[in-house]
Formats: sequence, C-alpha cells, structure tokens
Amino acid sequence: MQDILQEITSHKREEIERLYKKKVSLRDALSASDTGIIAEFKRRSPSKGWIKEDGKADEIPISYQQNGAAAISILTDKHYFGGHDEFITSARRSGVTIPILYKNFVIDEAQIYAAAICGASAILLIAACLTKARCKMLIDKAHDLGLEVLLEMHSEEELEYAELNPDLCGINNRNLGTFVTDVQNSFRLAERLPKDSVKVSESGISNPQTIRALRDAGYNGFLIGECFMRTCNPGLALKEMIASI
Repeated sequence: MQDILQEITSHKREEIERLYKKKVSLRDALSASDTGIIAEFKRRSPSKGWIKEDGKADEIPISYQQNGAAAISILTDKHYFGGHDEFITSARRSGVTIPILYKNFVIDEAQIYAAAICGASAILLIAACLTKARCKMLIDKAHDLGLEVLLEMHSEEELEYAELNPDLCGINNRNLGTFVTDVQNSFRLAERLPKDSVKVSESGISNPQTIRALRDAGYNGFLIGECFMRTCNPGLALKEMIASI
C-alpha cells in the first residue's frame, strides 16, 4: 500500500504539471471573436475611487462570459484597485472557461508565478514600468509557464517594445501618469504596430461606434471595464453593447 508521503508527492506532481500546462489562448480568442471584447472586473480606480465596492468575482466574470465576452480582465492589485489574486480563482471556480487576463503592475517573476497558480491565461506587462531587457525576461518567464503576454504601450517612444514579440500588443488610451484618457491614441498608433500583431485598444471605450471604428483601424480586442462596472448589472450592459455593434 502506498504510504501517505508517496501519495502526497504524486498529487503534488499533478499540481505542478497543471501549473506548466498551456493555458487557454487570449490571442486565439480575440482573433476568432466577432466583437473582441475583453470585459473587465475592476472594483476601484486610483483616480475615481470605488466603482463597485461590493462587486463579486464569483458573479460578474461568469455573467460576462454568459453574455458574450471574448475574454475577461481581472484587476488583482489590492492597494490601488481593490483587487486580489483570489478573484481569478473565484472566477474559475464559478465556471469561467474563457481566457482571463491577470491585470496588475507586473515587475517581478513572483507575480507571474502567482498569475499561473490562480488560473490566469495571460498577464499584462506595461512598457512604461519596465526596461526592455526586464520586459523580455518577464515575457520569457510567462511563456515558460504557459502564459501569454499582452504588452501595453502608450506612446510612440514605447512602440520599440513591440519588437520583443509579445503575444498581443496593447495601446492604452489612458496616460498612467495623469490618468487623462483619449481614445484617439489608439488610432494614432495603430499603423505603427507590427502588421501581423493581435492589437488591443485599452481604456475609454464606451460605445459600439468606437469599437467599429477601432476594428476598421486594425484592432482585434477592446478592453472595457468601467462603463460596465458602473451599472447595476455589468453582464447585461455587456450584452446590450454587443447587440449594438
């Protein structure tokens, strides 16, 4: 009869195998989607305070999935955004099977391990937070753990980071220094991104007309959160937007 230590060790090997197993692809989901909406679970903002303090990670993300989201973004920063890694675990336990983006200010390998353990499919890396060498190292580590990378850029100067070959290239319409949002930023920078990249426009998107225009400009994904989270029923708000696209 196998002793308890052997049993525990065998089970632990299975857990480690799952950790390194390739996750569901955010890149593929956006490429195949008619809408490309990455619906965001964001309870708080540094500039606007609480958006939905009582928002539940085992309710809203699954509602997003049921109402047509191509993928889900979950804020995990606690201090500034009221998030937690456990929110991704809760979303998975509630039945979310579509890709989940681990959205945080990732600057260290430990955060990438945390993202893989809690059930994320991809991580966000922000060019403004990292040197190119550091960014490349973190991209490689994410790939080692079966995670994809959405690399966020904001300015022309940061576009050189796209040569690091992330899985997806994001343009943030919000200046992270001033928190001023301008969707025209995505239009300005669209043609400067690699032609074959999966492109994501982030922040400040609140109507179907903007999504259609951004798609015409070459974008595959649209990260939208605040305009859903401020409603009584974020999933229903997503459904209504999709119906209007």
